[in-house]
Amino acid sequence: MTTIKTESLRQRQQLERSAALRATIKQWYIYVVLALIVLAFSMMKLDQGGIFDRGHFLSPDSIINLLRSSVPILTVSGAFTLLMISGYIDLSVGSAMSLSAVVFAWLILNGYGFLIALFATLILGTVMGGINGYLVMKLRITPVIATLVTLSLFKGIALLIVPDGLSAIKGSAGRVMPAWINDYARKVFFLELPWAFWVAIFLLVGLVIIQRKTILGKYAAAIGGNRLAAELSGINAVKIVWLLYIIVGVFAALAGISRASYMSLGDPLSGDGMELNCIIAVLLGGTAFSGGEGSVAKTFVGALIIVCVTVGLMTVIPAYWQTVAKGTVLIVAVVLNHLLVREKVKA
Repeated sequence: MTTIKTESLRQRQQLERSAALRATIKQWYIYVVLALIVLAFSMMKLDQGGIFDRGHFLSPDSIINLLRSSVPILTVSGAFTLLMISGYIDLSVGSAMSLSAVVFAWLILNGYGFLIALFATLILGTVMGGINGYLVMKLRITPVIATLVTLSLFKGIALLIVPDGLSAIKGSAGRVMPAWINDYARKVFFLELPWAFWVAIFLLVGLVIIQRKTILGKYAAAIGGNRLAAELSGINAVKIVWLLYIIVGVFAALAGISRASYMSLGDPLSGDGMELNCIIAVLLGGTAFSGGEGSVAKTFVGALIIVCVTVGLMTVIPAYWQTVAKGTVLIVAVVLNHLLVREKVKA
């Protein structure tokens, strides 16, 4: 009897150690991955100079450019995380971002002030998110199908707005884009970084607080964990998820504004691939694809990984291989996500 109890105690201790190790890996692996990627790219081309010399991956100007280019995905991915925690997904964020960039640039080019263009574009983002929420929560269309439809719809509208013969909404000899349009995404505000970056950081911090400290974040996790149980406990899943879709639409509009400001034009293809980038960032951050758990803060790290890989690969391999590399990162993200959240799946 004593031998059986000892063996049982030993097995229990082993399970506890395994669970503790798993929890530690789950908590810190995303930071290790980011550090390894940064180290790998910083060690390339060292024969041409030091790590911190101009042009290398860790040089100050390269880091600033990297952070500037991260603004769109940082803006969108946090809201995308909350939506995925609730068990839903939006594949139209890239097209919503493109349409927002086109509308914002069109308004600026036609003489409307910054504030009017800003609020009009945010209203557009609200409408786009509301449409997705209506299709998914009211008409009960599968999220993937519904948002694939709106992906095509939003992109089509963006292409229709662009005049024939042009690839984007931009200045011409007759109508010049105002010089100040670059200020939001390019003009230095603090630490050599523009307003757009700090707005994205501010929004991410707000979303972290919403996820951890507010009813909306708790309800989103409850719906993603078990929607039926959440509804039986009094949570209005339709309203909560619909609101999350609207938030994603608004944040996609903000990302479109930052992209249009940075490029001084409205490109109807500027958001292509954003949905894939968001999915990779969210999965790398440990959010369960089926919903119920996740972290906006870790999605921020996942987004930085995507930007590092994208920017780093530009100096290493041809453009067509970059898509292959990004697909490989997605596979790794899916596998890691499955391994780290499989307790929930088993449950």
